[in-house]
Amino acid sequence: MTAELLEVDALSITHRDAPRPTPEGVSFSVRPGEALLILGPSGCGKSTLSLALNGLVPKDVWADVSGRVTLSGHDLADLEMAQTSQYAAMVFQDPDAQMVAATVFDEVAFGPENLCVPADEIERRVTNALHEVGLWDRREDAPELLSGGGRQRLAIAAALAQGAPLIVLDEPTANLDPHGAREVYEVLAKLLAGGKVGIVLIEHNLDEALRIATSVLVLDREGRPAFSGSPREVLVEHRTELAKLGVWLPLATAVGEQLRHAGWHIPELPLTITELRTQLIETPSPAADPPAADTGDAATPAPNTGGLAVVRDPAEPILMARYLSIRRGRREILKDVSVEIPPGAFVAVVGPNGAGKTTLLQALAGIETPPRGTVSTDGRDISRLKVRELRDRIGYVFQNPEHQFLAHSVRDELSLELRTQRFSEEAITQRVEHALTQFGLAEFADAHPFLLSGGQKRRLSVATALVSGAPVLILDEPTFGQDQARAAELIDMLSELNSAGATVVMATHDLQLAAEVTDRLLVFVDGKVTAYGPTAEVLASNALETAGLGLPPLATAFRGLDAHPALSGITRFRDLPGAPAVGSPVHRLGGLIDE
Repeated sequence: MTAELLEVDALSITHRDAPRPTPEGVSFSVRPGEALLILGPSGCGKSTLSLALNGLVPKDVWADVSGRVTLSGHDLADLEMAQTSQYAAMVFQDPDAQMVAATVFDEVAFGPENLCVPADEIERRVTNALHEVGLWDRREDAPELLSGGGRQRLAIAAALAQGAPLIVLDEPTANLDPHGAREVYEVLAKLLAGGKVGIVLIEHNLDEALRIATSVLVLDREGRPAFSGSPREVLVEHRTELAKLGVWLPLATAVGEQLRHAGWHIPELPLTITELRTQLIETPSPAADPPAADTGDAATPAPNTGGLAVVRDPAEPILMARYLSIRRGRREILKDVSVEIPPGAFVAVVGPNGAGKTTLLQALAGIETPPRGTVSTDGRDISRLKVRELRDRIGYVFQNPEHQFLAHSVRDELSLELRTQRFSEEAITQRVEHALTQFGLAEFADAHPFLLSGGQKRRLSVATALVSGAPVLILDEPTFGQDQARAAELIDMLSELNSAGATVVMATHDLQLAAEVTDRLLVFVDGKVTAYGPTAEVLASNALETAGLGLPPLATAFRGLDAHPALSGITRFRDLPGAPAVGSPVHRLGGLIDE
């Protein structure tokens, strides 16, 4: 075996009917113990690149490929698909899409069995792999009984058991709660420390990815290499260019930059929240240290009780659940859920994987019909509303965008609901053209929705919910898979709609996003509401820690920072000293200041 587990030389990939290759002219290499983090705007070809590293493109998914990929010294073009799995294993962002067996043990054994590995060697590989990812004690369980993080760790174990020294991961934590994401990266860090495995990683969750990344490659909007080097070289030295590209930057870097602008002495811009906090502890405050920032939603934080009473608003709720329970077979998914959402609220629903957040959202939207008398909108029982009446009141965005696509082109998908509601042709044309431009989809207006990239599918799914102008919008993980620019645009759009009177309810695993943009936070654990109240009050309680989620990054950085009263207790980027005002394009997701 050569020193390089992977060598990519001038790789360009053009899909059928595509006007240009994405990615284009990409070169890099990975050795044992190295982890390459690949970043770039949505649609630049990151996922396509990952599929080309083990031959799925073009051997299974047709495309015109030029350049060369070498796996452990073997030219990929000369290998059969079964052979490539011995050198490179793929872990997709949705672990359920690659689960095939009835037990955890059998799932991990499936790969080497198909490679005709001897039985005693299979048992050795499976045992070692399950111990590596911490699932040996769950070996007899069905995969569906594992948490989201557990299933993703199982997918990694299955990759290890193939015996491949290179693991390619495409957004492995996109669907995971913060605890599950930490679990996955703890496993990856352990594997890299062994010095035998190399990793190629596509990830938007930089706070976790930077725990393992040894190098970074950034693609531009056309899929061409823009920057490469160490994480600090790329993410700090080129931070302004990356921000303009719309690439996610470490929150700690953006915060350090903002504090510098406000007069704080930050000797080296941090990459991680831990680095940020360490520097602040060792750094004196500016001479004129202003008083602590007003963190907004509540004058007095809630007592540290671990849970908050349900909010009661004087306004008639636009959406209300009363003793809502839903069962599937013997399992009770929702357990006597009661919650009132007033008109114009912006609510984030957070909680561990498997808590029932999606079921709650679908019951509130009438996608899953709730028991009569348990859910109402504007005082009307949702279970008694006709489908058209429901759609007039509530727009819904699924966690998986493909679950809501019905038409054969992006344009037709956007016009479908408008035609159902009998808008005029002129109004349909105006609204659709506006949505295509607003969501960056004009170039793909005639493309089939299933042929879009993951980020483009997400934008289309949100656009279809917004295009008809329903007064209530319910969204399941609306920003997952989006680059920073598109996520910021989407959140600004939702915030503008909310300011104009729309009620927005979204489930999210991004705790910092929830802290930045919402006025109410609902913590959901094991089918129950464990806390619901003004966002600042819930963050000040220990409800998130009790739920196993931990705190948002800024709260982690600044909580208990008694030496700096101007920072202690800050949870939102907009509350940093000298931060952009509310309404600025960068205030909601922590963008860099461009002078």
